[in-house]
Amino acid sequence: MIDVERVDYIRIPVTDMEKANQFYGGLLGLERNPNSPADDWVEYEVGNVTLAVMTPHTHDYEFAPLPVGTLALRVPDVADAKAKLEAAGVQVSEMWESGVCHGAGIRDPAGNPILLHHRYAPYGLR
Repeated sequence: MIDVERVDYIRIPVTDMEKANQFYGGLLGLERNPNSPADDWVEYEVGNVTLAVMTPHTHDYEFAPLPVGTLALRVPDVADAKAKLEAAGVQVSEMWESGVCHGAGIRDPAGNPILLHHRYAPYGLR
């Protein structure tokens, strides 16, 4: 077996870096890593993982949005996050409940699906 230490980053493909930076840095308020390597690869630090927002065409592959369910962002209050994003003009899906968590979906300017998520019950309880 190999020795995996952690997830270093998740690549988020986008079509317009200016809109992406406004969305991830401005609207979502994620912390931009000042050591991001280039204008076509901007890293945002989110807890213990880095989101690497990048333009695929400058990295030798075609754009395709992430599959649904790839990225879930934990928020302290999904209803509050939903209301704030809707007030900013972001379309947010209806909230859902699973019995251990709830969430709502949004899309970034490139169409990548993002889940706003909050677990309110410990693992193993249903």
